[in-house]
Amino acid sequence: MISDHGSRGGGILIGALAVDSLGNGLFLPLSLVYFVQLTDVPLALIGILLSIANAITLPIPVWAGTLADRFGALPLVVGAQLLQAVGFLAYAWVAGPVGILVSAALVAIGVRFFWSAVFTAIADHVDGGTSTLSRDTWYALANGARTAGLAAGGLVTGIVVADGREATYRAVAYVAAGCFALAAVLITAFVRTGPGHAHEPLARSGYATLLRDRPFLGLVALNSVYALSSMMLGVALPTVVLTWLAQPAWLTSVVLAGNAVLITLLSAPVVRRLDGFRRTRSIVVAALLWTGWCASLAVLGPGQAGWVLPVLIGGTLLFTAAELVHAPVSMGLAAAVAPPAARGRYLATFQYSFAVSSIIAPRSSPPCSSWVRPCRGSRWACSTP
Repeated sequence: MISDHGSRGGGILIGALAVDSLGNGLFLPLSLVYFVQLTDVPLALIGILLSIANAITLPIPVWAGTLADRFGALPLVVGAQLLQAVGFLAYAWVAGPVGILVSAALVAIGVRFFWSAVFTAIADHVDGGTSTLSRDTWYALANGARTAGLAAGGLVTGIVVADGREATYRAVAYVAAGCFALAAVLITAFVRTGPGHAHEPLARSGYATLLRDRPFLGLVALNSVYALSSMMLGVALPTVVLTWLAQPAWLTSVVLAGNAVLITLLSAPVVRRLDGFRRTRSIVVAALLWTGWCASLAVLGPGQAGWVLPVLIGGTLLFTAAELVHAPVSMGLAAAVAPPAARGRYLATFQYSFAVSSIIAPRSSPPCSSWVRPCRGSRWACSTP
């Protein structure tokens, strides 16, 4: 049993992350459509406003990392969820460009703070507790929980907004706000990291020291490539299936649904199997698996209807295996190489690999219609709509 001074509420923490991602999944499939339906603002201007809202969040990981090292990451996670709740409440009352910018900025800032702090919070929880599960396994549990929440939320939204009524769109925003508020309440009431974030300070632990850590910066740069690869199933598959293979859109949804189910169910079991392997070797295997997925798509072409389904299924299994390995193991590697007293700054900086990749990733055309991928980015760094 964990003492009162140790970490507690690990299961609640994972459950709260699922509720949090349910809120994301409920709203993110609407993306631009929400503001197009509820306001008279031109589509081009909406796109510009949302881009500005996301751009202003880029410095946030720097601040979040420092705050996490000084005060602990868990309060930042709760604050980020409450900020997103307020932002989604504001979405329901938006009428013009200023309202779109302000509400989107609130959500975007909350999202960026959340991703900059949540992995440090999990690591602190592991350090402060007596769980026999490894840090990588906890990251895998979080990965599975968030995948389940995103998929469930996207599915529900795809059903309830079919009527296109304004009241329904606003209801989705209210429910999403409720999800984030509930997640914040659950973590505040039941989750503690104990002394997990209390570490002896380094003589020199600022960002200047981090920027001189060339192996870590190399890891961030390398992970940008991995993060970009992790986005390709949702970004590339719809275009390949619809425009190159001339197959129906439902095929994409089936493939992505299978991917989400496997991620949800297998994240923790797979990572527990990898506990005895070096993390660097595991992420090399992930790269090889992604290469196999790319090769499977490359061999397909128009007029091969009999081969499309088996090749897509086989290729998606390769992609899914790569995701199962890379997502938690890469975060575990980043946490392992970070000095404990500067872990918040290191893991927040590591999130830039996902942020940069989400910016440079090509947009799917036509847009991904699957409820499984409600956001364009990786599940580890979902972007706001």
